[in-house]
Amino acid sequence: MMPLIESIQTLPEDRRYCVALSGGLDSTVLLHAVASGYSGVRAVHVHHGLSPNADQWQRHCETLCEQLGVPLDVVTVDVQKDGKGLEDAAREARYQAFTQQLQRNEILLTAHHGDDQVETLLMRLARGSGIRGLAGMASRRPLGAGELWRPLLGVSRSELETYAQSHGLSWVEDESNEDLQFDRNFLRHRVIPALRERWPHLAESWGQSAALCAESEALLDEYAREDLARLAPEFADPHASVDRVLSLPGLRGLSPARRHQVLRVWFRERGVPGLNRDRLTEVDRQLVDGREDAQARVAWDGWELRRFREGLYLLSSASIEAPVPSGRIPLQLCEEGRVPLPGGAVLAFEKGEQGASGSRLASGLPDLSIQWRRGGERCQPEGRAHSQTLKRLLQEYALAPWWRARLPLIYSGETLVAAGDLWVCKGFSAAPGQPGYRLRWYNF
Repeated sequence: MMPLIESIQTLPEDRRYCVALSGGLDSTVLLHAVASGYSGVRAVHVHHGLSPNADQWQRHCETLCEQLGVPLDVVTVDVQKDGKGLEDAAREARYQAFTQQLQRNEILLTAHHGDDQVETLLMRLARGSGIRGLAGMASRRPLGAGELWRPLLGVSRSELETYAQSHGLSWVEDESNEDLQFDRNFLRHRVIPALRERWPHLAESWGQSAALCAESEALLDEYAREDLARLAPEFADPHASVDRVLSLPGLRGLSPARRHQVLRVWFRERGVPGLNRDRLTEVDRQLVDGREDAQARVAWDGWELRRFREGLYLLSSASIEAPVPSGRIPLQLCEEGRVPLPGGAVLAFEKGEQGASGSRLASGLPDLSIQWRRGGERCQPEGRAHSQTLKRLLQEYALAPWWRARLPLIYSGETLVAAGDLWVCKGFSAAPGQPGYRLRWYNF
């Protein structure tokens, strides 16, 4: 494996570094090595409060940083399990703190080393991870306003111990590291020693396997992005973000394996939690290959997929499940502005006079308000000869079914004068050259 000092020397000198400091052996060595060779280094310590010794660990970090002349920020977090294991919950809280702490273009350094990489690979293999998971921990990735780097992935824990002893460093021991109820500790104390006895160079060989998996994943992602560029739907839905709709015919033209990789990349690049293999198969069955059904959906972790007019829609559950008010919202149209609506939607209105094109709501209408469908509404859009039920009109205008109950209706008194940004009712649109408002309805 790469020597520790050589690993540290690969860090560029013109960057600012923040070291994640727990006070244990690994992060103590990392901070000492980086602070010895670089200027502009600081540290951050996350106080979880899970151990009776947590305050002692904080004091140790404060003493170490004072000795090294390194500024230290201490962040106290409240670990909420929310159905997760304690290990995962603590890790999530820790990285949320790091993300908030990291400054623009700053690099967070963590002390994960080669032995940690072996543990990670075994844990992900036990959980049924695919090639992305078996690529192990990435050596670097974006994080918040900066980046996360792991410069010690090519270094063994034994070398960290040797460095600490040769420099007379002291560190704290987390008593939970001996608790075998935690998966990582079980692997560290029971499984990996037996594997290393049989295969002494386990970390090096598994590190090579992880690197090969990472290369394969990068290649698959590259192909998936090329597919995504060709999967824009044949129609344009003005009420959906362009990058949240894919062509169902295009998806059907891909093999299942290629389609699943496209969806994984699509989710990941939009910050959406991924789906496992079984759930992706459900997407195929219900939405890609299934018959047109407005009720069909696959939902997970605050997101869902639905289909409409040969498009596969990625939707935030909050945007379509928030309660719709039964009353009215007074509306004052005097300047350009935005009115927040339930579920994160927005009704924007833009003032326009001479030269404005398209249907615009006339200015000066009295007692304006926003209301929602109650049933039985009728309307005659400008340019039509007859009125029709709102239900029929929404079908003709091809508004996706999940938006229909959420469509903001603009009333003047008790008279319906506009339906979102779909149309203005006859008699209430601004004549050419007259002041009026163009409406825009955005769903997020």
